[in-house]
Amino acid sequence: MPRTSRSPRDLGDPLDDVAHLCRDPRPRRAVQRGRNPCRMTEESSQNMTWITCLACILRSQVHQVLFNNFRCKLLFQKLMEKTGVLVLFLFGFWVFMMHLPSKVEVWQDDSINTPLQSLRMYQEKVRHHTGEIQVLRGTINQLVAKLQEMEAMSDEQKMAQKIMKMIQGDYIEKPDFALKSIGASIDFEQTSATYNHDKARSYWNWIRLWNYAQPPDVILEPNVTPGNCWAFSGDRGQVTIRLAQKVYLSNLTLQHIPKTISLSGSLDTAPKDFVIYGMEGSPREEVFLGAFQFQPENIIQTFQLQNQPTRTFGAVKVKISSNWGNPRFTCLYRVRVHGSVTPPRGQPN
Repeated sequence: MPRTSRSPRDLGDPLDDVAHLCRDPRPRRAVQRGRNPCRMTEESSQNMTWITCLACILRSQVHQVLFNNFRCKLLFQKLMEKTGVLVLFLFGFWVFMMHLPSKVEVWQDDSINTPLQSLRMYQEKVRHHTGEIQVLRGTINQLVAKLQEMEAMSDEQKMAQKIMKMIQGDYIEKPDFALKSIGASIDFEQTSATYNHDKARSYWNWIRLWNYAQPPDVILEPNVTPGNCWAFSGDRGQVTIRLAQKVYLSNLTLQHIPKTISLSGSLDTAPKDFVIYGMEGSPREEVFLGAFQFQPENIIQTFQLQNQPTRTFGAVKVKISSNWGNPRFTCLYRVRVHGSVTPPRGQPN
């Protein structure tokens, strides 16, 4: 048989049971044991009465303890149920509070529906964007100023490069076959003597140590600076240049320093009238190529040959017949010879 649990109401009050047993213990005991009550002595009946009262009191105490334990268990169960509900409520309240600020902000943004508030918001945005536009305008102005400075610098650089090209002669853009660095040289047997001035010599006790005068091959180098020239005596002289290789001649270029950097402040030592000859073979055969005049105002002048034979030449003679007024000497700064290693168009090989 399954055991059934009794509730506290079914147990009754243990004190009532104890009082009942103390009032009338003999008939109940006689019924239970089946004995005759008349045979019991008075002493034994008194002892039994006290024993029965003690047993009843002990049983009532046990019942009371069990009753109290049962009630505590019920209270504990109810308390746990209520505590669980409270914990769940607190957790839900915490989650709600975590999401509450964002909700409030959205409600605040959505609550701005009045025309006055919208106008104020619009004005604040306009002020903000106006400040940004002013900052951007200032930045653009700075960039434009920097670009203008860069353009000015680039113009100055271009001008400087142009001046350097004019000084170095690179703007001619023609191959120079009379350049010393590629193998050209001077034929000293067919060249006038170098002008020897007293200021160009160094002496010690009337013994000449060295001569500062430049040799003729200085005219085959691109370094055109005041004093770095070949000078010959008087206004008549000649120089013969062995070219780096045999070429079909087309042009000749003379270069002199400008008047602005001349130490004397004049260009009277510059060559004036001159004749060009092509030379080939042994003995040297001279072929007239043209007669020209150099204008010192143009520091670099290229002359196209008046006679261009359909043959190659290995040397060129420049014969100068006058200068621009200096009676003592004439200066040559640079001589360049142009042409091609192949025949010009329209001419047979």
